[in-house]
Amino acid sequence: MIKSRLCDLTGIKYPIIQAGMGPFSNNNLCVAAANAGVLGLLSTSGLFSKDEQPWVYNAFVESGEANVNDDMATVLEKVLKRTYRLTKDKGGIFGINVMVSAELVKYSQVMIDTAIKVREENPDMKNHFKVIFTSAGDPVGWKDKIKGAGFTWMHVVPSVKAALRCKKAGVDVIVASGHEGGFHTSWEPVHSMILLPAVVEAVSDDKTLVVGAGGFCDGRTLAAALALGADGVQMGTRFLATQESDFHQIWKEGVVAAGDRGTLVARGFVGPARWLKTPRSVEHAKNTLQKSPGVFLGAPDDYTTVDMSLIKFEIESIKAVYEGNKEKALMAAGEAAQRINDMPKVNDMVQVIVRDAENILRSIQTKYLT
Repeated sequence: MIKSRLCDLTGIKYPIIQAGMGPFSNNNLCVAAANAGVLGLLSTSGLFSKDEQPWVYNAFVESGEANVNDDMATVLEKVLKRTYRLTKDKGGIFGINVMVSAELVKYSQVMIDTAIKVREENPDMKNHFKVIFTSAGDPVGWKDKIKGAGFTWMHVVPSVKAALRCKKAGVDVIVASGHEGGFHTSWEPVHSMILLPAVVEAVSDDKTLVVGAGGFCDGRTLAAALALGADGVQMGTRFLATQESDFHQIWKEGVVAAGDRGTLVARGFVGPARWLKTPRSVEHAKNTLQKSPGVFLGAPDDYTTVDMSLIKFEIESIKAVYEGNKEKALMAAGEAAQRINDMPKVNDMVQVIVRDAENILRSIQTKYLT
């Protein structure tokens, strides 16, 4: 059976992380993933959307067995307790994904403080709720709070420079995310085949693990990541298109139907984003080229400089997803969408991925080592 240092560190059966895709709810997906033996991650960024995108917030609250009138901390507390209740009997391991960009720090503090409080009040939860995964910001400054509370700390990066920053900060698991990834992609198009081994060489040691993200979706790509020196992989789009996924049915069907060259990059809420290729996303890409060309040139902008008509277009398009309006919907997905052609149950999918990876690794030894 495939086992890596990621399994030893977290207690998961298989070296796979289900991405904490946001701002959309994945409360049910996280439970299914954890119970299938991989690390399930809860998205939390939907909790920022109560006023601006209530359709996102309401879906998050409802699937988490919370109340729309609860405050942010209370909603997260209920979601965490629900996840623990539904995973503890099967030994499931889970965590939360928290965005820590500068403009969201006040929310990030609430999320992480709540996570610490809930776990301290429920001691057995420490055997299941083990990970805080941070993203979209600087990791420096979070070590004492996260690791001081006994969590395994993971952070996602798009470059070697950022990985070295994580190393300085004391991150336990650095997730190297190539440009193939869905929705939030980096300003510079460095892809997994280059990024992952470079990050492994730069930071991997007995205290720091590296996981690959971006393009990983099956046994072949899991085997490839391990061969490149990674301790495991993170998969987003592959988990999105499963029966237990909380994402809207038209979104899941869109991933399955994507096919060859089925995605494109255009402006996203916090920078470049990868979308399923549709007439709507093609229109958005054209508007991005005119109004925010830095997306394609590696020149970052932010909410103080971007043409807000692009963000308004995205908000309207995400609302259209929740309404089931295919014509106006924008749906994010990684390049891996073109290799996904089914919508299995999570556990069945995980078993196939692991079995295929094992067979591939054995066959490589047989074919090429004498």
